[in-house]
Amino acid sequence: MRKHILMDLPTFVHTKCRDTSKAYLRSKNIFRQFVPDELVKWEKPFPDYNPPDYTSENLRGKSWADSENLDEMRWNELDGKINRVSYITKYRIENKRPQNPFGRTGLQGRGTLGRWGPNHAADPIVSRFYNGKLQFIAIERGDTGGMVDPGEDVNETLKREFTEEALDGIDDKTLEELWKTGVELYRGYVDDHRNTDNAWMETVVVNFHDDKGILNEVKFKAGSDAKNVRWLTISPSECLKLYASHEHFIRLFAERHNVHL
Repeated sequence: MRKHILMDLPTFVHTKCRDTSKAYLRSKNIFRQFVPDELVKWEKPFPDYNPPDYTSENLRGKSWADSENLDEMRWNELDGKINRVSYITKYRIENKRPQNPFGRTGLQGRGTLGRWGPNHAADPIVSRFYNGKLQFIAIERGDTGGMVDPGEDVNETLKREFTEEALDGIDDKTLEELWKTGVELYRGYVDDHRNTDNAWMETVVVNFHDDKGILNEVKFKAGSDAKNVRWLTISPSECLKLYASHEHFIRLFAERHNVHL
């Protein structure tokens, strides 16, 4: 896989994950404490900061989720098969909990995220030019999806997620050449509405671009984790209402192909 392209994080970090206009995801009455822009960073004194502490009961007993026993965690390193290393930086531990490296979110605990600290995802962007216009496969997910399994290489996650969500789980061998074309666009923090002070999303975004017509005969079908899958042409009206930081990822992808939004 070729060298990734860095992006300017401060332009989009910590807006969606500080939304106080509605209750936290899948909670009835958990609202974030308001954090003004100038007090996001931990270094800034905020004497009145006392956010709710929330970890969803639905995580209890799940095989893919951490326990509440923080003493057994090995932070900033590989913990068995679980990768607790951040793509961004070595994070601090405060009161036995990892501290979000990008600052306050208005909510403590894990929220609905499976892991304390970094929760790693992978986002493949599969693309082509069609009639002179840049297109990518847009997947409307039924859940959040895209998570790297314990012990799984991120390259395998990228292929697995696309296969499960856009090909209904059928491993199409004609795509083997496509999987060799990957260019990493981004690796780092995601401004996700699930993020908390102690748990946050990180991802690797990789573009697999077809310039040989490999995808022309592929039959796409949404898998069980997806609601819909289709080709989407790059344009401001189509691409800018996307989940979490995906709008920014699509801008990076478009810029790589000299298409400007």
